[in-house]
Amino acid sequence: MHIGLIGLGKMGFNMRERLRKGGIEVTGFDRNPDVTDVGSVDELIAAVPAPRLIWVMVPSGEITDAVITELGNKLDAGDLVIDGGNSRFTEDQKHGAALAEKGIQFADCGVSGGVWGLQNGYGLMAGGDAADIERALPVFDVLRPEGERADSFVHVGGVGAGHYAKMVHNGIEYGLMQAYAEGYELLAAKDIVTDLPGTFRAWQKGTVVRSWLLDLMVKALDEDPGLASIDDYVEDSGEGRWTVEEAIANAVPAPAITAALFARFSSREDNSPAMKMVSALRHQFGGHATRPAK
Repeated sequence: MHIGLIGLGKMGFNMRERLRKGGIEVTGFDRNPDVTDVGSVDELIAAVPAPRLIWVMVPSGEITDAVITELGNKLDAGDLVIDGGNSRFTEDQKHGAALAEKGIQFADCGVSGGVWGLQNGYGLMAGGDAADIERALPVFDVLRPEGERADSFVHVGGVGAGHYAKMVHNGIEYGLMQAYAEGYELLAAKDIVTDLPGTFRAWQKGTVVRSWLLDLMVKALDEDPGLASIDDYVEDSGEGRWTVEEAIANAVPAPAITAALFARFSSREDNSPAMKMVSALRHQFGGHATRPAK
């Protein structure tokens, strides 16, 4: 199988490598000449045999809009475009409708796994027509971890459903990180606690709060025991806000996720050990930039 991949940043670059190791031929395009396989989208389209499968892995918003518009003007009927970035589900529905007018298929896929996906595989949440998802299954199967497909891949529903599921996933992630971070700050504030990193390390096996995020928390403390090098300023990349907006729109109470989002806002005003930990966790799993301590 031979696909095109547009966007070779932190996620796309590793995805290309995992696909190639799994036997999928990939032609990648990126504006960075140091990582791209071809010099333009036109060259990528020419390199991938029809009917084409083109995976888009670029930042959501205007950049994704521009790439999908360009593909809509250049691809042939019967080609399939998959948006694997973090687009809002309403954008998927818009893109799918625009491409459908030209006979081009569209699917969306929420991708979780961060910078560790090359090694561990990615959790995948796909939205689109069943035939389009079936067509892309060889790609999904290489990207996901080994084992039962249902443990790491789901066809959530129609176009937009994959990114909707990923949005909720990231909202949950906000709440989980905030809970770990607040626990960290509470332990750090108590003078009778003399081994803070060891406490979290001891939770990694056998406890009900063990998780990959906890493992990354221990790793962050190993690398910087007091998080002295990290500022407590924490960005929010959109999905948390969208989750809260959807909770309001559907009258679904989401107090933990909402509080976690607001905590990120407060991190931009006050010095907070908890928000240092949230920043450290985002860097650990996703390679998100941290701000140096003031």
